[in-house]
Amino acid sequence: MSHAEKELIALQIAVLTVSDTRALAEDTSGQLLVDRLTATGHQLADRALVPDDIYRLRAEVSRWVADPAVQVVLVTGGTGFTDRDSTPEALVPLFDKQIEGFGELFRQISFDEIGTATIQSRAVAGIANHTLIFCMPGSTNACRTAWDRILGEQLDARTRPCNFTPHVAS
Repeated sequence: MSHAEKELIALQIAVLTVSDTRALAEDTSGQLLVDRLTATGHQLADRALVPDDIYRLRAEVSRWVADPAVQVVLVTGGTGFTDRDSTPEALVPLFDKQIEGFGELFRQISFDEIGTATIQSRAVAGIANHTLIFCMPGSTNACRTAWDRILGEQLDARTRPCNFTPHVAS
């Protein structure tokens, strides 16, 4: 990673955990994302946990997308293949543009960690109303991989040759 500018531009980032079985107190995946983003210098705009329900998930993310103070939404969970996993179905319709490369790169990096099981990841990302939305699996290791290997750099305005910060509402 190359840094041409000296200071990070702090983004307002919301974290959403999608789970039928966890509460915030046991949410190690969402907490890892909160810890990573704040340690980097970004600001936690909001945090929530919703069950695997298309409409509740879509409503929560829509609320953040409509809020000009929220620039990025990180969603963990609901990206698998069980009957209740509905994050892509809930959120892809909200995207103005899909960021295909996020899911592709996530699966490529994950292959080294979990082998062919990465094919079952439905990690997706997009932009809606100038708000970046990144959806990753619910495991803490998957969130660590997404932040440490992709998001940390791409949400840093100092990363060259390009990053996502010019695309979010200011």
